[in-house]
Amino acid sequence: MNTVIFHIDVNSAYLSWTALERLKDGQQEDLRLIPSIIGGDIEKRHGVVLAKSIPAKKYGIRTGEPVVNALRKCPGLTIAPPDHALYARRSHELMTYLSSICPKIEQVSVDECYMDYTPVSGLFSSPLACADMIRREIVRKFGFTVNIGISDRKVLAKMASDFKKPNLTHTLYSVEIEKKLWPLPVSSLYMCGKASAEGLRKLEILTIGDLAHTDPVILEAHLKSHGRLLWEYANGIDASAVVCEPAKAKGIGNSITLPRDASTLEEAKTALLSLSESVSSRLRAENQRALMESVEIKYADFRTISHQTTFQTPVDSGKIIYETACRLFQDIWNRMPVRLLGIRTSRLCASAEPVQLSLFDLDQTIACEKQRRLDEAIDHIRKKYGEDSVIRGSLLLKKDAFQKH
Repeated sequence: MNTVIFHIDVNSAYLSWTALERLKDGQQEDLRLIPSIIGGDIEKRHGVVLAKSIPAKKYGIRTGEPVVNALRKCPGLTIAPPDHALYARRSHELMTYLSSICPKIEQVSVDECYMDYTPVSGLFSSPLACADMIRREIVRKFGFTVNIGISDRKVLAKMASDFKKPNLTHTLYSVEIEKKLWPLPVSSLYMCGKASAEGLRKLEILTIGDLAHTDPVILEAHLKSHGRLLWEYANGIDASAVVCEPAKAKGIGNSITLPRDASTLEEAKTALLSLSESVSSRLRAENQRALMESVEIKYADFRTISHQTTFQTPVDSGKIIYETACRLFQDIWNRMPVRLLGIRTSRLCASAEPVQLSLFDLDQTIACEKQRRLDEAIDHIRKKYGEDSVIRGSLLLKKDAFQKH
């Protein structure tokens, strides 16, 4: 048979999982049945709506908008903080179950995945029958609901799962796009954000069908390569397959949104130190070293600039990454307030790979080896007793001041 792909998406995952955990702990109120959201700290600029209940949606509350805006729309709104450790556990349980149905799973986020139905097609009377069974079993086993989109293309399966919710199965095969997809507003198309939709509106492209029938050369002239991608998706063109194994990481990095714009070098260095420790720890956990490091700055007016450098030998030392980040930052900082800082390492290689050194590197190598043993000891303590078991003194009073993503 032809390839059949499922896109499985948990309905309002964060809110559903938090609601179930609260009910398990004895709370009587089900967050899913009242106006409620999962959101950050409203006193911080990064406090946004991460998930909303259906009753909250009726007030016009949207995922991604600031929590303070949601409260204006619904003053009696119930707000629960996110619990990412809980979400990781629930995600693992779900993916383990789905893998027992079909091992050909590609997880793309904590609450969604693609499944290649083709290998197990002989076990079910139809793709719809399989999808409906999966939905029922997820409710029975875990207590939350999912939407499932079915298609012969990944991008169409993704869009089908976004049709009417919750707890429903929808199909959107290539032969169905004219009837089911083209009449929809262009903003409904996957990867078509507000800016793209506005650009298309100026071209009098209002529906996905309008987009599908537009010359892609015109779209590329206005939206560059993204215009071609949107045209392909509008026509159901997507040759990508379900990939079970994640691609090897090309880089490891973190960024920090600052609670207040950093206007001094000291404030920026504190953030860079926190980032350096996180990035170096992740490198060591992945048994990787990096030959390149870059620093990103986003200013208060949202302008972004970055700078990078290459190491003579691969590194995974937080000390070296921090010192390099400070140097890169000072090279490009224009003394304007900084909203976000990021560090990324790339050109990774395995820690076990031999490194060619000269005699002139001997003293530095000995020092680096001592630092590496210290880093590994700290990693071991943190793994055993928690991330906060060892904290640099300069970060002790500021460890809650950042949000990494």
